[in-house]
Amino acid sequence: MPLANPSPVSLNHPHSDSVASVADDDNIPKKSRGPTDFVKIESMVQLAIALPAACLIGWLAGNAIDKHFHTTWVGLVGILFGAVAGFIQIFTTASRILNRGK
Repeated sequence: MPLANPSPVSLNHPHSDSVASVADDDNIPKKSRGPTDFVKIESMVQLAIALPAACLIGWLAGNAIDKHFHTTWVGLVGILFGAVAGFIQIFTTASRILNRGK
């Protein structure tokens, strides 16, 4: 009399009753990202864009003032003010990210 074939064991199903498919739920890869991951990514992109954008805005404002008053030095001051504003934005964003992790 032939032995009956047991049903095939699914190794991919984490809640199977068989011994061969015992797996921790932590080892199962998560396929979808939560909204917190996208918020972290957005914050990192904001850090990368803050300084160049602030310098560009400061330079554009300085050049506009230069053309209006027929000077040549205000554009440089605008870049410096933009750099200071960019660093302030980077520090506040970085501290917010670090405090969120605590």
